[in-house]
Amino acid sequence: MSGRKSRGLRNLNPGNIRRSKVRYKGEKGHSTDSAFKQFESLEAGYRAMFVLLHTYRVRGYGSTISQMIARYAPPSENDTEAYISRVEKGAKIGRHTPLDTLQAEQMIPVVCAMSAVENGVAADRDAVERGWQMFIADFAE
Repeated sequence: MSGRKSRGLRNLNPGNIRRSKVRYKGEKGHSTDSAFKQFESLEAGYRAMFVLLHTYRVRGYGSTISQMIARYAPPSENDTEAYISRVEKGAKIGRHTPLDTLQAEQMIPVVCAMSAVENGVAADRDAVERGWQMFIADFAE
């Protein structure tokens, strides 16, 4: 990328979450990107990824890497199989292993791997962990 940040990192949206009516904590009030959300901080962008994956699980859309990525990065827009493979390898969690979206040991590696796929560079692990803390403060049972 010759020193240029990916769109996701420029938007502080490392998951490249598309614009929608759903509002996340830390989301900018007005996005200048026509397709993707923008966040106030990288941590807020990572928090949104954790929220979205947690929502998939609790609403019954899936609890495995395979199921979550199929919804997150559908074949109509992505090479979903390649995405699943990269996340499975990066997170070191099998694609059919049920995830507990409230367990940092599982979710931090998954989000790190997803961020790497989305942005072409390794995730900032410290920022992911801070995003996790923001998420879990609101969603811990």
